[in-house]
Amino acid sequence: MQRITPVDIQHKTFKKALQGYDRAEVDQFLDEVIETLEDDAQHRAALEAEIADLKERISHFKAMEESLQNTLLLAQRTADEVKASAHKEADLIKEQARIAAEREISTFTDAAADARREHQRANEAAEQARSELRSLLMTHLALLERAVPQSNGEPPQAAAEPASQTPAESSEADLSDTNRITVY
Repeated sequence: MQRITPVDIQHKTFKKALQGYDRAEVDQFLDEVIETLEDDAQHRAALEAEIADLKERISHFKAMEESLQNTLLLAQRTADEVKASAHKEADLIKEQARIAAEREISTFTDAAADARREHQRANEAAEQARSELRSLLMTHLALLERAVPQSNGEPPQAAAEPASQTPAESSEADLSDTNRITVY
């Protein structure tokens, strides 16, 4: 069936009959029908334009939604990669710090061991110096006691002492009776 347009109605002519309808009334009715159809056609065209606009906007929003979803996925992947990279970097920094700390500890341990050895050498050297000084002083004291004549006219005790005593032993025995020298 063919659609009737307002133009079709406007150009439509009817045959004349004897007992027909009032022409003015039919023309008026046709004018009203034409006007109604034109209004409906305009309204329909406006609705179709609005539908086309809405479809275009929906298409645009769907494209935006897809773009946003892709952007979110990309952002999530990037965030995951940044996190993984940060964790790797943190682990690397921790490992470097641990290695540096172990090196420092090793250096300090070696320095402490060196200091202990140096202290031990210094103690041994001091003890040896004390011993040598004590021996030297004892020897000098023994020499002094032999060289100084006794007040009662007897020969020095060193000559009267038995030969089995060493100068250090005789000096120690003499020291207990005479002046004492303390060496620290």
